[in-house]
Amino acid sequence: MPGHRSGNGCRIPLVSIEPELTASTEKDERRWLPVVIAAAIVLLIATVVILDLELKTSRSSVGTAPITAPLDPYASSLVVSHLAMSESTNLIGGKVTYLDGQIANRGGRTVTGITVQVLFRDFAHEVAQNESQSLKLIRTREPYIDVEPLSAAPLRPGDQRDFRLIFGAVSPDWDSAYPEIRILRVATK
Repeated sequence: MPGHRSGNGCRIPLVSIEPELTASTEKDERRWLPVVIAAAIVLLIATVVILDLELKTSRSSVGTAPITAPLDPYASSLVVSHLAMSESTNLIGGKVTYLDGQIANRGGRTVTGITVQVLFRDFAHEVAQNESQSLKLIRTREPYIDVEPLSAAPLRPGDQRDFRLIFGAVSPDWDSAYPEIRILRVATK
């Protein structure tokens, strides 16, 4: 029998310990599997909560103004153009609607805040949804579109910037045409 000779002349059989190590390693790996799965679930839940809070924060709804609310006197100096709409589904299965565009300041004052009223109409051209929010400027487009308040990057005279409005829900009666955007309040300095 192969073995190793000890100092007293006895042969000590060699024993392979690899199977025990392999079994122990597999058991350790199996113990970590539930921990990894639990961590992935916690991460997924945290991501959903953060995205939901971000949607609520970026929406910055300021209530509903009457359809006949007067426009801000400085509104005639602000030109809204290049409107584009898109939709996406969030992780919890809800639909989010985006309204992107450009706003240009043709007046002589620096704009630090804009509250817009967005009117979604139905097929009878009646207002299906009336929502007011603070206008958010697009800060970055890569790796995803990120927005910031106008106060973080004021719109100087002659400037033109991209903006995004975010709607967590749009009336099912909406006719899918571009909504009307009305500038209700403008903060300037």
